[in-house]
Parts: sequence; structure tokens; C-alpha cells
Amino acid sequence: MTPADLSDAVLAAIRAAVDSGDLAVAAPGEVKVERPKVKGHGDYATSVALQLAKPAGRPPREVAEAIAKPLRETAGIAGVEVAGPGFLNITIESAAQGELARTVVIAGEGYGRTTTLAGHRFNLEFVSANPTGPLHLGHVRWAAVGDALARVLVASGADVTREYYFNDAGVQIDRYAQSLMAAANGEPTPEDGYGGAYIDDVAAAVVARHPDVLRLDGEAALAIFRSEGLDLMFQEIRKSLADFGVTFDVYFNEKDLHDKGELSAALQRLTEAGHVFEQDGATWLRTTTFGDDKDRVLVKADGEWTYFAADAAYYLDKRERGFDRVVIMLGADHHGYVGRYKALAAAYGDDPEVNLEILIGQMVNLFKDGKPLRMSKRAGTTVTLEELVEAIGADAGRYALGRFSTDSTIDLDLDMWAKRTNDNPVFYVQYAHARIASLLRNAAELGVDKGDLRPELLDHDREGDLLRALGDFPRVVATAAELREPHRVARYLEELAGTYHRFYDACRVLPRGDEETTDLHRARLWVVEATRIVLANGLRLLGVTAPERM
Repeated sequence: MTPADLSDAVLAAIRAAVDSGDLAVAAPGEVKVERPKVKGHGDYATSVALQLAKPAGRPPREVAEAIAKPLRETAGIAGVEVAGPGFLNITIESAAQGELARTVVIAGEGYGRTTTLAGHRFNLEFVSANPTGPLHLGHVRWAAVGDALARVLVASGADVTREYYFNDAGVQIDRYAQSLMAAANGEPTPEDGYGGAYIDDVAAAVVARHPDVLRLDGEAALAIFRSEGLDLMFQEIRKSLADFGVTFDVYFNEKDLHDKGELSAALQRLTEAGHVFEQDGATWLRTTTFGDDKDRVLVKADGEWTYFAADAAYYLDKRERGFDRVVIMLGADHHGYVGRYKALAAAYGDDPEVNLEILIGQMVNLFKDGKPLRMSKRAGTTVTLEELVEAIGADAGRYALGRFSTDSTIDLDLDMWAKRTNDNPVFYVQYAHARIASLLRNAAELGVDKGDLRPELLDHDREGDLLRALGDFPRVVATAAELREPHRVARYLEELAGTYHRFYDACRVLPRGDEETTDLHRARLWVVEATRIVLANGLRLLGVTAPERM
């Protein structure tokens, strides 16, 4: 019996109590059941009676007793206790609980998937670094978290498009091109230009492609350094992300918004909605109507479009492509963008609390040998994606950046994350998977197979702990998707690995020596295989490999 099955059973008991006249209340749409924190309070608990007490006009304990009566008659339920102010503590029969192992093994890679977000189309934009330099740690955090979030959203039934906004227009692109041309000519970096060894590398690559570029006049040469420099840097960014296991469905060029007239179309749409006004020669969007701290300029007095105008066109483009959920992942230095983006969505007539989500990620600090690691040898700024992967590997990098809430600043100890010990969380989880794979290989060599599952034999406390942990996986994934918090999957996997190790220490899985293989050995093999599947599925959601050997 899975938690979802038990939730349905409690709901059925509520309806039965209503039908029998023991309870006069409208049944809720769903019932939440959880594993109690205190051992001895049953296998699962629910507070639904407390929620129904007020509409029922009765004390919570009376409501709980009315629900408990038919619930005790439900197949697979060993006992129901009314506790405290009206909690229902529920104990599952070992046979019903053991059936979960079969459920997981049969579902395989599909276990953990739900339809909670079915029917929703998400446009998930993340990373979107300007193509003026290598990806730094802020971008890398969003690469790990964004890709993991996309995976848990898909696992929850959503239609997800991963999108990268390629900013190939604007002042920073001009500065990048000027920096490349200066480097190629052996001149100092221009004021407000880009420095670092990578500029020399890219400039040399442009010259290699166009040996005569330095003999052209300034504007013609600058145009080549701009186009070729952007192409070279974006190729590097895409390769770095691919090596990190992150690819995008759509690479959207800002320049296309300008070339296709989408900024003018967005301005017309906002004007027709009555939210645009002229002042001091500029064109403004009255975002204060929708809670922004000040109104925003769309077109400057000199006729030049603002970055916010491009944002307005880009948001409208996404909505017109049919996405009902636009999710944008930004760094901590973009916190001020939230109010204006929300106001923009409202100006289009959208619900900014439904159609638009902006996730803000905090900083990442690296430590090596107990000291902060700040500078990139290549970029001259923060550490790059390539340097992080070189230091600890792609798996450790993705797991380390994905296991923390984006609300928190991360302090990563590179020495710890490079270790092959249980102090390293990703090693701990991967080793649990590899240890199970080894056990299953040993079973095959001994000729021991799972056979027919006899779930009633799985009555050891550690077996129950592990089965309940396995049963939590779909809920964890659904919650991670609903709250946009994929780190919940990582923390769950660490708890599951620990639960498995305790089970293995207490419950002999394979027969010793000439010992006869029993149905209990076979039943435990079902549990072991189910655990391997869940560990692999969870790691896959984080974009981390599940090794068979370590």
C-alpha cells in the first residue's frame, strides 16, 4: 500500500462515515498522510479530522472516531488509533506494506512519476548568461538547479521547455567586441571592457578565422570581432553546459526580437491596454499601477529601446507560444527585477502569481584547503564551470549545487566534495546504489532470484522503515515540483541511503554458505531491487549518474 493508496482509503472512510450518518460534512478533495516523526505512532498519520471538525460542528476527536470506524475495516489496515487532539495514527499490515516492493519494481523508471502538473506548459528559462565570457559559479548553480527542476516538473506530468535567452544585442556586446579587437592589436583593455586570458584566446581564434581582419577599417573589423566573438563564446558556453549534462530545447536570440518587430508589437499591445504614457520625450509603462516602486521606460528620449522593452517583448513572445507558466531563474543581484516583471505580466492582463514565476538564487562560495577560492585563472573573475568540474567532477558539481535551497548561500568545500568517502553526500548516495548493484550481481551468481513475492514475510522493523521510505518518493518528487525545490530530492536520497544501510545491517538478504534460500531471502531481494530503482530514479532527476560499480 502506497501513501497515495492510503490517502484514498482515508478519503473513502470519510465518505463512508458521511453515508452512514456518523459524519455530516463535505468530503475534501484529497487527504494528506505523512510518516509520523515519533516511532510508535503508527506507520502513517493524518490530521484530516482536525481540518473537518469546524465544518462538521463537532470536536476533532469525535470526527476522528467517526472516520476511524470504517477505516479499521479497510483491507490492508492493521490498526487505527485516535491520538492527541484528533490525529489518526494508522498501522499498515505487513503484507500490504510489502506489496510496495512489487509496485516499485514493476513501475521501474516510471516509479515516482505523477500527473499532478498534467496540462500545464512551462517555459523554464535559466542560465541565460551573456556570451561575453565563460560561465561562472552563479550561472553554474542555475544550470544544476534549473535542469533538475525541469526534470521534476516533467516527472510530475508537466510539459516543459528549457530555454536559454541569448543576449546578442546591447552595449555589453559592443564592449566585448571592442575588448577582442584591442587584444588582437596588442592594446590595453578598453575602459569598462572585458579582461582575462579568455579574451586573448577568443581574439586569437577570430584572427585565425579571418587573417586579414586587422587590416580592415575600424567598423568593419569590429563587426567581425562582434559576430565571430559571439559565435566562439556561445559555442564554448554550449559545450561547457553539455559536458555538465545540461542542454536546452530553445536558444532564443534577443536580436530576433528586434529584427522581427516584436518590441513594437509589445509596445502596441501595452498601449492598447492603456498603460503607456509619454513623459520627457520618453515612452513609459505605468508599472506603479500594478505595485512596482516606479514606472519604467520602454523607449528612451533618443528613440533607443530599453532592456525592459526587450523583456516586455520576450515575455509576450513566450505567452503567445502557448506557455501558461513562465518561470525565470535569476541571480541574487537581480532581486529588483521581480516587482517590474510582475507588474509587466499584470499589464498584459495576466495573473502575475500564476503565469509568471521568478526564482532568485543566492551566491556560491568556494573553499579550498580551508581558504576562500575566488579568482579564475582563465576568466580573471569568479571560478568557472570548467574549473569546478575539473576540481570535483560533473556529478559532484551538480549534486552539490542542487542539494541546497536556492534561498540559501552555499559554501562549498572542494576538498570534501572531491572525497570518495561517506562524508561526501553524492558519494554516499551513489555508493548505496553501487552496493545494491553488487549485491544483485552476487545473487545472480549464486542462482538466487526474487521468485514470487510473499510480502507478508516483510515484518521486520527495518524492512518497514525502508518500505515506507520508498513509498515517500512520489510525494517527494511532486512536492519538489510544486514548490520548485529540487533539492528535496537530494535530501530524500541521502535519508533513503541511510535507511537502506540500516536495513542491510539488520536483515540478511542472501543465504550464507550452504544455507537454503528461503522465501524471506527472495522477498528481501524485491525490497533491495526496489531501493536500487528509487535511488537511480532520484539521481536521474538531479542529472547525476547511478554507477553500478565504485
